[in-house]
Amino acid sequence: MNAVTELAEKVIAGDRRALARAITLIESARSDHREDADRLLERLAASGRQALRVGLSGTPGVGKSTFIESLGTRLTGQGLRVAVLAVDPSSTRSGGSILGDKTRMERLSRDPNAFIRPSPSQTTLGGVARRTREAVAVCEAAGFDVVLIETVGVGQSETMVAGMSDVFVLLLAPAGGDELQGVKRGIMEIADLILVNKADGELLPAAMRTCADYAGALRLLRKRPEDPPGFPKALAVSALSETGLDAAWEAITGLAEWRRDAGVWAARRAAQARAWFEDEVRHALLQELASDPATRAEMTRLGAAVEAGTAAPRAAARALLETRRRR
Repeated sequence: MNAVTELAEKVIAGDRRALARAITLIESARSDHREDADRLLERLAASGRQALRVGLSGTPGVGKSTFIESLGTRLTGQGLRVAVLAVDPSSTRSGGSILGDKTRMERLSRDPNAFIRPSPSQTTLGGVARRTREAVAVCEAAGFDVVLIETVGVGQSETMVAGMSDVFVLLLAPAGGDELQGVKRGIMEIADLILVNKADGELLPAAMRTCADYAGALRLLRKRPEDPPGFPKALAVSALSETGLDAAWEAITGLAEWRRDAGVWAARRAAQARAWFEDEVRHALLQELASDPATRAEMTRLGAAVEAGTAAPRAAARALLETRRRR
């Protein structure tokens, strides 16, 4: 039995150390590791296991980690196995995670039915790490029932997480009605559920007003064919006092079940797989360009011309591709 086969069998058996090693392998940029990672993913895909993938995004300081810990602990208490893939901003010096979400979820990290993996976003846009999709697939093969994908924050490119989740949740903090202007419409249009956190203590009235504001705004959005009646919806929750979590989880699972029965789940998964394939093709083509010495030399020459203002970026890019096609 070779090392990849042995690792795959241990992951499928639920070995936590093997799971951590498998994710480390797929995150590696070494060419020999990438070959092993591809073989590993093929073997794990044969398990046919699926988990409920929940994407979570929100502005910094909204309490995403506290919410995930409270919800995750609640789910493990019900006998579910929960994996958390927390994508942190990267240090520009070391390339590693800055925030270290695992240290901010101490209670959940000690739970035997939970697995938390912080990953640096590095140079990847979209609030997800380069290999987050593959990490999700590994967690599914390991037998987890729920995979929570926490993104870096809210922004125009954060919508990438919706392309790898079954239900996308947007977490917001209490604020005045004019705060609606602070959240991009594109984010709201792809959100399946908006949760207004910190609905406790003195912030409770503000949280309820904010929830009502967003509920009204959601009703004005165009109806999506993949949504049952009443979705997308807004709810008020408190991760600190753990109120509203049952209603939030009921909404998440209710939506997921409706999409399964309506055939939306399978269609979304298929579309996500196709998008994953196309993204890998684009990445492979860019790597191929960067690894060719002649192409790198031409990029250096044309890049200098663009910096000097003697060539337009688009024209220089077209010239580079024309030169490569002629070779």
